[in-house]
Amino acid sequence: MSNQEFIDRHHAAMVLNYGKLPAVLVRGEGSRLWDADGKEYIDMFAGFGGTILGHQHPALVAAVTRQVGTIWAAGNQFYTEPQLRLAESLQRLAFDGRAFFCHSGAEANEAAIKLARISAAESGRFKIISMREGFHGRTLGALSATPTLAYQQGFFPLVPGFVSVPFNDLAALEAAIDAETCAVITEPIQGESGINMPADNFLPGVRALCDRHKLTMIVDEVWTGIGRTGKTFGFQHDCATPPSEPRSEPRPSGSVSPSEPRPLGSGSQYSITPDIITLGKALGGGLPVGCMFARPERAAFFKPGTHGCTLGGNPICAAAGAAVLEVLEEENLPARAAMLGAKIVARIRAFNPAAASKIKEIRGRGLMLGIELVQPDATALVPNALAKGLILNVTHKHVVRLAPALTIPEDLAMRGLDILEQSLVAL
Repeated sequence: MSNQEFIDRHHAAMVLNYGKLPAVLVRGEGSRLWDADGKEYIDMFAGFGGTILGHQHPALVAAVTRQVGTIWAAGNQFYTEPQLRLAESLQRLAFDGRAFFCHSGAEANEAAIKLARISAAESGRFKIISMREGFHGRTLGALSATPTLAYQQGFFPLVPGFVSVPFNDLAALEAAIDAETCAVITEPIQGESGINMPADNFLPGVRALCDRHKLTMIVDEVWTGIGRTGKTFGFQHDCATPPSEPRSEPRPSGSVSPSEPRPLGSGSQYSITPDIITLGKALGGGLPVGCMFARPERAAFFKPGTHGCTLGGNPICAAAGAAVLEVLEEENLPARAAMLGAKIVARIRAFNPAAASKIKEIRGRGLMLGIELVQPDATALVPNALAKGLILNVTHKHVVRLAPALTIPEDLAMRGLDILEQSLVAL
């Protein structure tokens, strides 16, 4: 079928809740994609950051193929080896925590909300403070923690007990804490709202307030996790490091060889350690894997029957997730993301005047970058770039988001930026 024939049939068979681009993708290789008409695209958005290793990465293909040949699903009343490998890798790379697996970041945030509440239930505390312009998912609990009317409209009443304060405003956060507050949830970098960066003191300040008031600190790493920002997880950044400008010799994150394992929980050397992190998108390399990862003393509140997910931690998906983390370490991809991200920022700053005049600001870390444009509505940039063979994203109508696979070849990324430059001129 051609693109148009497929699209016509899709419209007759599917719920039309997604704004779609006029291309039917049929094949992928690395950071290149092809549609049903044979047109080739450079992928600089990686399926909302999900295909963190690109398409057909040999280690990921091998891991999934091996698992398909053994066991597909067993139900969580049994133990399976891929879940254990994935959980132990998270312990090594993040902190000494306990993993609950599900299918998506939204489900991981739902689990975090429930865990925060059940751990404070005896004291009668239930309120959760989130950050304005944050995004935590579209299920009802996660949506209640996403204080943006455009996402919430039509779904009221929402789950009660959620309060929001401005991102980066520690004074407002402290003022919002009361005797009923049990948790704070924040992203290390706000992704959906335009790659909004934390102030240097923000995450340490949130940690200090949570410690002072005995609150659960939830860090939503659905966008920032798995190496995208130049560290394995967003909470691990040295808060004094300027955005998008790594050290001249980046400290490798997850760079040990299999023969030299890091001690359990060695990620806790960083400036803060959350009580809970939530993961999705990149964790499965494009397969549906979500995870709520909590400190042991918090995780202990989830006893049999308190929470579950029938196919969460499915062996095929868990095997993929374990392979993603293995490749992340073996290929030192967080450090590569930091270095390539700096080169991409330098190239954007060198755009010709006709393109550069359209740019107001560049924000982000590693390969999670936002280009805020001068004009308030730049949504036409997406189809313009697509027609030229480039896949990117615009959020909030005027912020271009770049989030390619961490494995994208540098020359291919630069070719994509050439197209972006041309598309900005045409905007």
